Amino acid sequence: MKRFLLVFTLISCASPVPAADKPNCEQVIALAASGNPGLKDALMASFSAAGLKNGNVFLFHGGDFFFAVESNAEPDLVIDEDAPRAMQKLAGTSVWYAVVTGLRVSFDHRFHYVVSGKNFGGAEDLPALGPLSYLQLGVPSGALSDPLTVVSKVYPGMVSTYRVYVPAQYDPKAPAALMVFQDGAGYLNRDGINPALTVIDNLIAMKKTPVMIGVFVNPGDISADQHSPDFAFVQRYMKENGGTLAGDFRSEEYDTVTDRYNRYLHDEVLAEVETKYNIRKDAYSRAMTGISSGGICAFNSAWFRPDEFSRVISWVGSFGAHQWKEVPGDLDGGQDYPEKILREPHRNIRVWLADGSNDLEQRDGSWPLDNIRMANALKMAGYDFHFSFGTGAHSPAFGATQFPEEMIWLWRDYDPAKMSQVYEMEPGEKTKPLFRVSITNRDAN
Repeated sequence: MKRFLLVFTLISCASPVPAADKPNCEQVIALAASGNPGLKDALMASFSAAGLKNGNVFLFHGGDFFFAVESNAEPDLVIDEDAPRAMQKLAGTSVWYAVVTGLRVSFDHRFHYVVSGKNFGGAEDLPALGPLSYLQLGVPSGALSDPLTVVSKVYPGMVSTYRVYVPAQYDPKAPAALMVFQDGAGYLNRDGINPALTVIDNLIAMKKTPVMIGVFVNPGDISADQHSPDFAFVQRYMKENGGTLAGDFRSEEYDTVTDRYNRYLHDEVLAEVETKYNIRKDAYSRAMTGISSGGICAFNSAWFRPDEFSRVISWVGSFGAHQWKEVPGDLDGGQDYPEKILREPHRNIRVWLADGSNDLEQRDGSWPLDNIRMANALKMAGYDFHFSFGTGAHSPAFGATQFPEEMIWLWRDYDPAKMSQVYEMEPGEKTKPLFRVSITNRDAN
């Protein structure tokens, strides 16, 4: 059972030095290149002991990376199944390190170590962020609100939080576009794997997207009200499927193929946001995005309310049978979306899907295959869509490396003078065949 949490062990080095004893990636690489004895202290300050032992930590900035691992035997570093790279030993320790520069940016890579002939450590997602994921010279940053609390009536007993991002260019006299982010806390670290705020700043300044208010919504907490019907449902769900209270309630919110989450968002979150900010009401000016269950949630919102949201970005969306019996008598679940797309009335929406061949398979479905089915259904039904498929795992890394491109595509040809647009499939997509698969992993380790 999937329980995707926005917790990352990756360490970005895009920022200035946050503390005197914790240098950034570029500084660590410079220390290594010069043979500076301060490298040891810098390395130990940058990585946890557990991360070094597990061999899954690294520093990154653009296409430049610094790797370190603890090993009694000499390890080799392998990136993207290329030839092994030698590593250097940090004097007086059992820690080995390597500097790798010039990896392809706006792309996620993967790595592992080979120790005594056996694979060890590594990660399926090695994010090489492109230049638009780092704040460009002269681009102003906006303001992020403190966490705001909602006590829900749509989900009785649920308490949730959200934050609002207001770009520097926002003028209260001019209504702004809107973009809503599920699992909102995972997008707010400008120095992390997913610096969405920085991308928004850059693209607004470049006029590649409209001035937009960002609303970053977190999953709710039902634990304080054990008398809530939702609490009882989640308890039953946990007994049947395993999981945790927080994860299963998040799944009920996000994975359920109904309009309930939309009512919560419309009536209890955006209604309050709109009392403070001048936001456009037309679906043409409103977008949704999310990761995993947040990805299907974003699609849900546009599917059920295309009059409110018409633009969607879904990363590793969980279009599987997670909550297919949540409503008595309603068996629709995420696995039904391809058929719904083909058989139900056409919605005027624009959709970017991103997934990878190392995403998860479990009893609720195979998420890579589910996303391929989604892409083919959107294509056969004539939707304005884009499907980006890489080698990544169930992680935001692949989507994040492409986030500037995704946003530019999603908001292309936007005209603030308009209130609507009929979305049409791009001519180049019309000439391409459907997506097909081959069995490639049956003998993999």
